[in-house]
Amino acid sequence: FFTITNTGGSADRLLSVSSPRTAVPPELSRHRTTDSRAAYRQPAASATIPAGKGLTMDPHGVNVTVRPDTDWREGEGIPFTLRFERGEPVTVLATVVRPGRNTT
Repeated sequence: FFTITNTGGSADRLLSVSSPRTAVPPELSRHRTTDSRAAYRQPAASATIPAGKGLTMDPHGVNVTVRPDTDWREGEGIPFTLRFERGEPVTVLATVVRPGRNTT
């Protein structure tokens, strides 16, 4: 999950995420629930980041779905490039954590 902060004066949109360390391209998605309360993942074309605010991804909202290219180890840094509608691409290292581990 990523936390993105928009320090600019205009809203922007995250359009895509890529990484050389995934078996298939990462996919931006949203968590959805059916009327019968079954959860599913829905691909998303973009995610809005309001001006002067941010977007915190989590398993219950917007997130990035990845399939590792190899076994990732806890603590390892994996490079991701985030591409925006208005801003320049940003490359970050995401730290691998165990599922369910609170990283804050």
